Amino acid sequence: MSKVIMTCGLICCGKSTYAKRIKSESGAVILSIDDLTLSMFPEGAGDMHDTYVMRAERYLLELSLQIMNSGINVILDWGLWNRATRDRIKEFYASHGDIKAELHYLKVSPEVWEERINKRNASGEAAYYVDEGLLNKVKSLFEEPSEDEVDVLVES
Repeated sequence: MSKVIMTCGLICCGKSTYAKRIKSESGAVILSIDDLTLSMFPEGAGDMHDTYVMRAERYLLELSLQIMNSGINVILDWGLWNRATRDRIKEFYASHGDIKAELHYLKVSPEVWEERINKRNASGEAAYYVDEGLLNKVKSLFEEPSEDEVDVLVES
């Protein structure tokens, strides 16, 4: 049976790089809400951002079932910033049969996190600039997963 790997972590903690590594090692398919919403709204979605993210999430969850039914593992390259979201996603998979859902938590030290944000912003290559407002939003929303939630811990 195929499985889903749910990546969890702060912005700029290495989730996308980690997902690409797993993909190259296993042939899994990466599903990214950021990639989907940014391709649809390259200039941003404004006040509708959260609504579009929820719609993209629903679409990608259903798509993930189709992919896994074909025998291919799926990687959710999402932040999964709070326990309620992580629980909701795990419940979604539990309600669709015997799907193994693993949470891979990418944990970074505050120093490494700041270094990565600065590097990302300086490169000008990222899809969006991480400003003080976004950092404050992330810090206010992120709930570090408890030990009982985490299947794989990746520390930087």
